[in-house]
Amino acid sequence: MSMSRTLLKQNRSILGIVRDILQACMDAGINGILVSKISQRANLSYGKATHNCQKLIDAGLIKSVRNKRSYIFMITEKGIKVFQEFQKFHDVAREINVRF
Repeated sequence: MSMSRTLLKQNRSILGIVRDILQACMDAGINGILVSKISQRANLSYGKATHNCQKLIDAGLIKSVRNKRSYIFMITEKGIKVFQEFQKFHDVAREINVRF
């Protein structure tokens, strides 16, 4: 297998995806963010973004609020704490050159 094909097959772990979704919600602040924007920011298909957002809602890390015709996703206090701890872990992992 060529090197470029190998690089293309490297996927993020679920932790990487969760981190990207939480980051998008953190960046959006109190205004929240549409799932289509989460999809773009986290580089996920709309369906995968929706599926993973539902998992995060079930875990209490984000919440969904109906806004006219769409749903806005916002990070919860628990989500902020998890994100901050995750960032600490990410920094340590990067220091010791661990990919997750």
